[in-house]
Amino acid sequence: MDSARTSTASRTPLRALATEAVHAGRDDLARQGLHAPPIDLSTTYPSYDSREEAARIDAFATTGAQPDGPRVYGRLGNPTVARFETALARLEGTEAAVAFASGMAALTAVLLVRSSLGLRHVVAVRPLYGCSDHLLTAGLLGTEVTWTDPAGVTDALRPDTGLVLVESPANPTLAEVDLRALAHSCGSVPLLADNTFATPVLQRPAEQGARLILHSATKYLGGHGDVMAGVVACDEEFAGQLRQIRFATGAVLHPLAGYLLLRGLATLPVRVRAASANAAELAHRLAADPRVTRVHYPRIGGAMIAFEVEGDPHEVISRVRLITPAVSLGSVDTLIQHPASISHRIVNAEDRRSAGVSDRLLRLSVGLEDVEDLWTDLDTALNVPFRGAGNCATSHSIPAPADGTSTPTALRPR
Repeated sequence: MDSARTSTASRTPLRALATEAVHAGRDDLARQGLHAPPIDLSTTYPSYDSREEAARIDAFATTGAQPDGPRVYGRLGNPTVARFETALARLEGTEAAVAFASGMAALTAVLLVRSSLGLRHVVAVRPLYGCSDHLLTAGLLGTEVTWTDPAGVTDALRPDTGLVLVESPANPTLAEVDLRALAHSCGSVPLLADNTFATPVLQRPAEQGARLILHSATKYLGGHGDVMAGVVACDEEFAGQLRQIRFATGAVLHPLAGYLLLRGLATLPVRVRAASANAAELAHRLAADPRVTRVHYPRIGGAMIAFEVEGDPHEVISRVRLITPAVSLGSVDTLIQHPASISHRIVNAEDRRSAGVSDRLLRLSVGLEDVEDLWTDLDTALNVPFRGAGNCATSHSIPAPADGTSTPTALRPR
């Protein structure tokens, strides 16, 4: 995907993804005599023409379009955040993007947009991130959800269906969905694809028919574990509706977070490739280890691994020293967590297990450390009592590491 060319509604010349990651959202800086993007921390902006200001507010209320002319108030938009939104839209190949204070705020805004039109029914494919699952299942926003597998999406659609939601690769099992086929099954109903795990480096769902692309920008887009944010990439019409929800609910992204996210995008392709190479190597070693009963790793690659252990997963968590035992993912350092206890604890246990989230599953977000140091830490942590050798089964073959150092073979049952 790194060699893919991108284009935008602004008719910017086609550029490689790696080039866009560095330059998108910054194209005007040199003309202003700047190198680093400025941070605008203003919450409000002066205006000596209140009639003109009122007209800009009226225009925003009508369409949700970014107000022309001087800015009005931080809840309507911020120039630093807008730079990140422009850059992310370019990387995902969409007309626009709208940033929020968290990934859950972004998903909430999408659901509210559809509900406001009387389209309260959602069709969703498990597994999803645990809090996304809970938001839908609990009906906290007045929505109703039908859970189905990808083949059942068309039959699950109703006249009041406002959204089809899928995560691919999925959290935490890394199950993958044919997005193009799923988008076709949705008909006129928008498909929202959570692209947090893959990032636009590995897949661009808009090219496969998804109308909405969701990111927990806290993860790979920020990439350093120091910013919380969410973003939806989409067409301009839907972006306007999202901006209106953001204005009404106040789920705005702080300008400093917008700056950090724009900075994170510049190294996104490099970080994803390097972490993916580490992950592919670790997936192979785990698959060959008798202490591991199953390894999940996506066909498209990436830096996430899920694996099931023969012994006590809690003991593995307690024994890591280099790897950080913590929730979240996508940082430069490697993180490990037990989904059934943490990220997916809020999901009903039966639903959790039927979606493949077993009690022995561990999720590993692989970072940029030396792979030998990571393996040493994992090898030590896995030295816990276990019952017999077990059988190792895997869901997918392993693609070659992104750095081309080796050509892995398919993981085989023992």
